[in-house]
Amino acid sequence: MEKIAIIGGGIIGMTLANYLDTSKFAVTLFDDQTGQATKASAGIISPWLSKRRNKQWYQLAKDGAAFFPKLIQDFALDQSIYAQCGTLLLRPKETLTDLAELAEKRREEAPEIGHIDLLSPEQTADALPLLKPADSLRISGGGRLDGKAYLEHLALRSANRKVELVAGHVTLKKSQDTWCIQGEFGERFFDRVVLAPGPSLKLLLAQIGYQADIRPQKGQLVVFDTPYTVSQEWPVAMLDGEADFIPFINGKILLGATHENEEGWDLTPTPEAYHSLTEGTKHFMAEPAQLDQWPHHLRVGTRAYTSDFAPFFGPLPDDASILAASGLGSSGLTTGPYIGYLLASYVNSGVWQGTMYQKEIGNYITRV
Repeated sequence: MEKIAIIGGGIIGMTLANYLDTSKFAVTLFDDQTGQATKASAGIISPWLSKRRNKQWYQLAKDGAAFFPKLIQDFALDQSIYAQCGTLLLRPKETLTDLAELAEKRREEAPEIGHIDLLSPEQTADALPLLKPADSLRISGGGRLDGKAYLEHLALRSANRKVELVAGHVTLKKSQDTWCIQGEFGERFFDRVVLAPGPSLKLLLAQIGYQADIRPQKGQLVVFDTPYTVSQEWPVAMLDGEADFIPFINGKILLGATHENEEGWDLTPTPEAYHSLTEGTKHFMAEPAQLDQWPHHLRVGTRAYTSDFAPFFGPLPDDASILAASGLGSSGLTTGPYIGYLLASYVNSGVWQGTMYQKEIGNYITRV
């Protein structure tokens, strides 16, 4: 039985582990967890109104969002992990009209967008009562995903599928025709390795003679504990600015996230992050003082970005026994599960379907 190692237990690695055929492969997943972006994140699955010019990225994000019904069924995700709750976009009225036209156009190829409605200020406040009346655009197909809950659920599922989970820092080297992974456990040898450790990919690849176009970015979001037991019935809101307003179940409401390029590896929660996120949000709140009254804590993680802000994933061109994936940035919750599925499909079948979504991987990873 072929032995496969996955390094990185974030959204790609954990999804991949759960889609690999464990009747054909002995799978071991190594995960340090330090600074893991998925564990710290919760986000909006609603990519259809992005105005990014990268058409390959949009195709990946669109297909990633369309993949969620299969993901829910395959992994039995409940409402505490993922919910199709709808998305509100709050923008100036003239901008919303343009976005509605864009949504109608994109719905031709992405029917999962669902219903598209321009809401009056009063309708917006009815849909999400914590917001003051304001014009908005509602997309019924939008959803919310709790990254931490997703990983916890898949970790349990992996163990039941006899995927071995190993916690801790590891290093990598090639030993003749096999891959050697070293850690506190000693040395382990594998036929194939998949590297999905976020921005730490750069360090791992350097150990085996590659250079990667990856940089870390710190992200912080605020988790509020509120008394609103009906919060799961509310849509998520993409506010006009940096912050997204994300209601979850049992009164948990998330606000985020920051994009801090100069603090990439620093995992210290900061009052500056709380201040920047809440101050920018109070303008939209019916009762702005609530943000400072609710108990809260900060989640902190480290995203991975490439110089052109596009992800990459797949086998290395000069060595098919090693696969790599990184550079998801702030769209990881939308694209990560689908990337994990595509990588697993390739390993299971030998058929690669990822070319249409990205540049050649050689644009990001090169031999030193």
